[in-house]
Amino acid sequence: MPVAQGVWDNTRARSVLRSMFDAAVASADPFRVLAGHLPPKPRGRCVVVGAGKASAAMAAALEAAWPDVVLEGVVVTRDGHAVPTRHVRILEASHPVPDHRSEVAAKAVMQAVQGLGPDDLVIALISGGGSSLLALPAAGLTLDDKRVLGKQLLHSGATIAEMNTVRRALSAIKGGRLALAASPAQVLTLVISDVPGDDPAVIASGPTVPPPDKAEDALRIVERYRLDLSPSVRQALERGVAEQKAQNGLVDPRNRVVMIATPLMALKAAADVARQHGITPLVLGDALEGESQVAGIVLGGMARSVHAHGLPVQAPAVLLSGGETTVTICAGEAVGKGGRNTEFLLSCAQFLGGEAGIWGLAGDSDGIDGTEDAAGAIFAPDTLARAAQKGYVAESFLHAHNSYMFFKALDDLVITGPTLTNVNDIRLLLIA
Repeated sequence: MPVAQGVWDNTRARSVLRSMFDAAVASADPFRVLAGHLPPKPRGRCVVVGAGKASAAMAAALEAAWPDVVLEGVVVTRDGHAVPTRHVRILEASHPVPDHRSEVAAKAVMQAVQGLGPDDLVIALISGGGSSLLALPAAGLTLDDKRVLGKQLLHSGATIAEMNTVRRALSAIKGGRLALAASPAQVLTLVISDVPGDDPAVIASGPTVPPPDKAEDALRIVERYRLDLSPSVRQALERGVAEQKAQNGLVDPRNRVVMIATPLMALKAAADVARQHGITPLVLGDALEGESQVAGIVLGGMARSVHAHGLPVQAPAVLLSGGETTVTICAGEAVGKGGRNTEFLLSCAQFLGGEAGIWGLAGDSDGIDGTEDAAGAIFAPDTLARAAQKGYVAESFLHAHNSYMFFKALDDLVITGPTLTNVNDIRLLLIA
C-alpha cells in the first residue's frame, strides 16, 4: 500500500525505492506479460525455441498459458536460470563468453525447426544474453576461429555495430538464419528487450530477424581494419554474400516480432509506483550510457538541483533512468569486486557527500550486477558516515573498483537472486 504523506526518513525512502525497483522488474515477468501476446492456436505443430536469460521462464509461462496445446522444442538460458517445464527442453550454457554448450544448444535449436510445414507455428522466445548462448559458427568454422577474429576486432578500433555485423556474418543461426531454417512454418518471435531502441536485430543477434546490414558489409569492415583473416574465415564471409543474395525474398510475410517487455516499460512501471506515493517521476530515458563513475556525478548533480532549486522538477521527485553504463579498468589498476550499478551508486554517494534528503538505488533487472550475487545496492544520506565509522573511505573503494564490498560491509546490497528476466539496468534517485 502507498505510504501516507509525511516526513521522509531512511526507512520510508528505502521502502519506496525498493517497491519502485521491484515494480520495474515485475513489469517484465514472463508470467505476467507473455500470455496476452499469443496468437490463435495453430492447426499444426507448435515448436518452441529460444535463447536468453529469460527464455526458460518464458517457456514455462507459455506452457501455463496454453495447457491444451501440444508443445515441443528447446530453449537455452544462462547457468542458474533454468526453471521446470513439462514439454519444452531447457538447456544451460555460458554467459557472457560462449562455451561448447552454446554450440550444442544452437544445434539443438536448429534441429527443432527442421521438417515443418506451412500450418506449423514456431514461437521463438528471445531475451538479452542470447547471443553468447547460441553460438553456431558458419560452415567450415570453429568457435576458436570466431574467438580469434573477435579478439582482433576488439583491438582494431571497430565500433560495436561493426563487430556485430562481422559476428552475424560468421554465424549459422543469427541474423535471421533460424527463421529461414524454420520455413515454411510461421515464426512468431516474442522478445524481452535489454537494449536501447529495442531493435530485434540486435537482441541476441536476431536469430529470427533479417539483419539490418548486408553480407558485403562484413567484408568491407575486415578490409577497413586490415584484419588478418584465416582462409576459412575469408571463405565463410565470401560464401555468406552469395547465400544472402540467394535468400532474398525468402522471409515468410506471416512472421512477426512482438516486444512483450522493454526497458522503457519497466521505467514507466516504476514511475506509476512513484505517483502512488505522491512522488513526481522524471524519466530521463532508457538509453543512458558512459562511464559509471561519470554517470553517478552527472545524475547526482541533477538530484542536487532538484533538492536545492526544484529544477528540473519539484521535490518530492524521483529521477529514473535505464541503459547500461561502463566500468573501464585501466592497465595497472587494482581491481576489487564491483559492478556497473554499485560503482554508479558509490560515485553518486561520494559526489553528494551525505547531502540530506537524497537516496539512490540502482540494480540490474536480471538480478546480477556484473558477476556478483547482488542486483545492485542502495545509498542514503548517512551512507558515508556509517562507512567512516567502520574505517572505510569511499574514494579508496571507488578507485579500486571495489564498490560491491563497500555496500556489502554496510549491508546495503540489493539481493534478489536471478529474476529470470532482463530489461537492463534500473537507476532511481529519490529526492525528498
